[in-house]
Amino acid sequence: MVGELLSFALLSFSSVFIIVNPLGATLIYVAITEDMEYPTKLMVAKESCRIALLVLLIFALAGTWILTVFGITLEAFRIAGGILLFGIAMEMVYAKTSRTKMTATEKYESIDAEDVSVMPMAIPIIAGPGSITTVVVLTNEALHFSIPAVGLVIGAVAITILITYLLLVNAESIVARIGQREYRVINRLMGILLMAIAVQFVLNGLSSAFPLLTGA
Repeated sequence: MVGELLSFALLSFSSVFIIVNPLGATLIYVAITEDMEYPTKLMVAKESCRIALLVLLIFALAGTWILTVFGITLEAFRIAGGILLFGIAMEMVYAKTSRTKMTATEKYESIDAEDVSVMPMAIPIIAGPGSITTVVVLTNEALHFSIPAVGLVIGAVAITILITYLLLVNAESIVARIGQREYRVINRLMGILLMAIAVQFVLNGLSSAFPLLTGA
């Protein structure tokens, strides 16, 4: 049991960390706050992480209820979420900014926006469709272990957002050390890992929906 919880804890953190992609969020943050004063940049970093944390925690805790209200089975959500994450992973492997993170329109609108902490930084760059889907699926997976296991998912979300915040407040020094070439290498490696996680989500959904496939 302890080994299973440890494996789930590692899966939770790696899944949330990779899909949030703090380094990618940092590069976008630098681009859209380029003309801001330093105190304003710090405010954007703080507010965007606070709002993203709140959004992810709401979906982590109320995700099951939301699915029930809309009549969506967990199996269907796992499969759909796996497909979504696989698409995001493909874009990461090809070193593209996922359109679930920021569309061309959102990037254009952020240039003249007075407050970018909510849109697009918090949503969808940090807490986008992929990360929301991930925490909902992980929370439902945690309930198969025990209710306290949900704390592992919440902990993974909190740690990931904390790391994201630390990267944002130190964005300029980090960007000075990590060029676009290094970022593309890291992004592709994370994309491959996310692809494997996405496939696992789909396999779990299929095995639950069609137990005969696994001989259950």
